[in-house]
Amino acid sequence: MTVLLIVVCLLLIAFVALAFWLPSYVMTGQRQSLEAALAWQSERYDTGFYPASKKSSYLVSGFEGYQLHTELLAPEHPTGKYIILSHGYTDNRMGSLKYAKMYLALGYSCVIYDLRGHGENARDFTTYGIREAKDLKCLIDDTRARYPDLTVLGLHGESLGAATTLTCLQYKPQVDFAVADCGFSDIENVLRGGYRNAHVPVFLVDVTDLTGKLRYHYSLKEMRPIDALDENTVPILFLHGAEDDFILPKNSEDMAARTKGYQEFHLIPGAGHAESILTEPEMYQEYVTAFLQQVLG
Repeated sequence: MTVLLIVVCLLLIAFVALAFWLPSYVMTGQRQSLEAALAWQSERYDTGFYPASKKSSYLVSGFEGYQLHTELLAPEHPTGKYIILSHGYTDNRMGSLKYAKMYLALGYSCVIYDLRGHGENARDFTTYGIREAKDLKCLIDDTRARYPDLTVLGLHGESLGAATTLTCLQYKPQVDFAVADCGFSDIENVLRGGYRNAHVPVFLVDVTDLTGKLRYHYSLKEMRPIDALDENTVPILFLHGAEDDFILPKNSEDMAARTKGYQEFHLIPGAGHAESILTEPEMYQEYVTAFLQQVLG
């Protein structure tokens, strides 16, 4: 009986330790250095434009004074059009280069930045769009104040960056359009799918939510970009890889149906998660160009 009691106590301690470790795993992903991220990008597409680009770096004060490392990439012939690019989870602003090349060619000045807890920013946990959207709103306001030649301002986000972009729309930012690539409608469905695919008990998502609230004071169930779209009128282009088995395309489809403004939803054939512009670059650019012509004239 004593041995059994010891075993039960050890199992209980192990479960409690796991329960309190899970939020760290889910909300504090492995960071990449700028150098490592740029090397990864350069192996997959031409980043030769970046070293030669006219660029400037600066800090922007985000939500509650959190400092965001930011960089402006200027096109050869500035047009007064600007776009803010938000990268994915565990990436940094170098991950936005795959989209920056397209926008630079269209005459857009590209504002790229490290999301909270990423890149050169101070270490912090991720709230999958909640605080990140408030940071983005600060960056939007800063961009409008910093660049007096601005005539058009758009947003483009990938994965977590898409969730951040869409969540920010609830704050009625002064932007002309948004592009959301492979975003999630709510983080809970992504985690449940991931746990299921990894043959991990799905109820641990609820455990993670509970201990996450205790550790970080944020609930996974509140991380729902789709809820920000109920009153949104900013035009949105939703793009999603048809073969994305991490964040399922239904996430973008559901959000496209939820927004009140003009929207387009396109699947990119053969593309996995965050691979659309690499898998079908010409198709991707055609969708973006046609969308911009539609909403900007």
